[in-house]
Amino acid sequence: MTADMNEDQIIETVTEDGEVVQFKLFDIIEFEEKEYALLLPIEENDDEDSEIVLMRLTKEDDDYLFETIDDDDEFERVSEYIESIDDEE
Repeated sequence: MTADMNEDQIIETVTEDGEVVQFKLFDIIEFEEKEYALLLPIEENDDEDSEIVLMRLTKEDDDYLFETIDDDDEFERVSEYIESIDDEE
């Protein structure tokens, strides 16, 4: 599943320190029956070398929650899957 990319979708998350961080939703992928969001940080000194952030997407009622992937094995499997998609394109 791919997000509608016609309109920038801005996501705000709060770090453990209470800092609000904004991301632009780049894409949503489905892997092993779960959804994952690829997010681009929006920084004041926005440069082309921003690293994509990978988060698990869960749906609660009508809202989506963006969760950090704490399981290293899960993160590695999803990352490898995304790289394989990029290689095919």
